[in-house]
Formats: sequence, C-alpha cells, structure tokens
Amino acid sequence: MSTLKVYTLANCDTCRKATKWLRAQGVAFEERAIRETPPTAAELRAALAAHGGEVRRLCNTAGREYRELKLGERIDAMTPGEVVTQLAGNGSLVKRPFAVGPGVALMGFDEAAWRATLLGK
Repeated sequence: MSTLKVYTLANCDTCRKATKWLRAQGVAFEERAIRETPPTAAELRAALAAHGGEVRRLCNTAGREYRELKLGERIDAMTPGEVVTQLAGNGSLVKRPFAVGPGVALMGFDEAAWRATLLGK
C-alpha cells in the first residue's frame, strides 16, 4: 500500500467531510467507492491488527445490511477471518470512511485522530 486509499460512499455526509478535510490539509489520497470496490481482505486484516483485533471496529454497525444479516448477533461466534471475509465481500458492512495506507488504518471520521495519524499533530 503505497498510497492512502479512502473508501467512501457518495451520499455519506461523514465521508464527504473526511475527503474535504483531506483536500484542505493537502493529503494525497485515492478515493474508492466502498460498495463497488470494498477494502481487500489484506487491508481489513491490517486495520484489524492496528486496532487490537477488535472486529466490531471495522463494522458499520448502524447499517441496514448489518442489521438484516444479524451480524451483531453472530459476530462473537465468528473468527476474525470469517468477519474479514464477510466485510471484503460487502462494502456496505464496513465502517466508513475507511482509510488505509502505509502505517494508517482509520475507520469513521474523527478529525483529531485523522490529524494525529496523517499529519502527526
């Protein structure tokens, strides 16, 4: 991963806020549509490792598909690999915006966390 990849959803206000912030800070990134091109299993595993193996942190727990699949009820019985496979196959299940790159694994937009991780401030 040589470039920061930011997976977004076009009609997501938080995603638009994150990409606007990145542009304002001069951070180079490649934007990808999360539903059409979900994060890869490798990217999800890297984010999982960066966040202490907490699989729920990767999930869009407020999403309709997450609820319809009853993933919240099943996730504790799933292995991390099973969760990663499920998320890599359905970008709607991934917390967004989802940003990955060299030494970067961010889910959701928290300006302070993004500033600290991407700008070292």
